[in-house]
Amino acid sequence: MISILLPVYNNSLHLGECLDSILAQSEASWELIAVNDHSTDDSWQILQRYALRDARIRPRRNTGPKGIIPALRIALKYSRGSYITRMDADDLMPTDKLKILKRLLQEHGPSWVATGKVRYFSDGELGDGYRRYERWLNSLMDSGRHYDEIYRECILPSPCWMAYRETLLICGAFESDVYPEDYDLAFRFYKHRIRIAASKEVLHLWRDHSGRASRNSSTYADYTFLNLKLKYFLEIEYRPSRPLVVWGAGRKGKEAAQYLQEEGIHFHWICNTPSKWGKDIYGINMRSPEALAELDSPQVIVLVAAPEAQPLIRAQLENQGLTVGRDYFFFC
Repeated sequence: MISILLPVYNNSLHLGECLDSILAQSEASWELIAVNDHSTDDSWQILQRYALRDARIRPRRNTGPKGIIPALRIALKYSRGSYITRMDADDLMPTDKLKILKRLLQEHGPSWVATGKVRYFSDGELGDGYRRYERWLNSLMDSGRHYDEIYRECILPSPCWMAYRETLLICGAFESDVYPEDYDLAFRFYKHRIRIAASKEVLHLWRDHSGRASRNSSTYADYTFLNLKLKYFLEIEYRPSRPLVVWGAGRKGKEAAQYLQEEGIHFHWICNTPSKWGKDIYGINMRSPEALAELDSPQVIVLVAAPEAQPLIRAQLENQGLTVGRDYFFFC
């Protein structure tokens, strides 16, 4: 059986459509653990009505601390399925979503997590940022190079993955209090070498609206999530025997430099701005990218956000025999 974990907070406007899309699934062996997370609207009443229609819908109340992570912990605690997935209360499931994700897991085994393409939609105008993220995310589904790009943005759509229960528990499930919880979980899958099986079909319809948690919660205010990325980089990738290089002297580059200094990590600093070469910033001498050639087997963190500059940086790194995901990492 598949257990669907569904945090619900003031989603009465879209919750019925969401539940209808779950009831319409071609895969019948599922249960829905829907946790009402201190809603002040009619969400709880809607969940109760749907539970009377179908016994597979099992609503619970969160009586403890409010938040997506506590709600997910409650949902997982009361779930009984061998397969775990999650859903957002304002989104929709294409009819074959659960069937396809379950089949992918059965074909690949417990050391995998299954996912698929997404499509954003909105009652109003959809922003360019969402369209760019959708294109980037879906390109990973085609290429299979998810972990090569994990330091850019979250590579697993939060409401479009499925894992074996034991796999999720091995990776810490929802024990971490770190937000964004989806990005932190993706890093933990990566850390535990859980591979990704991706469907090339659209398996999730992601609704954008003004009330989304990602738009309103302070836990998602810093959309760069640089501290989270650097924490896992040092934990997973960093090799003290190799010279570490920060490429970029803008806001993100400076934030990364300060973080590394606080952690006592020695690094070299380069940038594309000639006026900064030779100057000391935070006590580190800024150098040109040509300085890379002087370093033996460097690890390079790229913090240059300009889209037009990134292909040139990638070409220079590749020309020096460096490989993405092993020797250099784009953080934006």
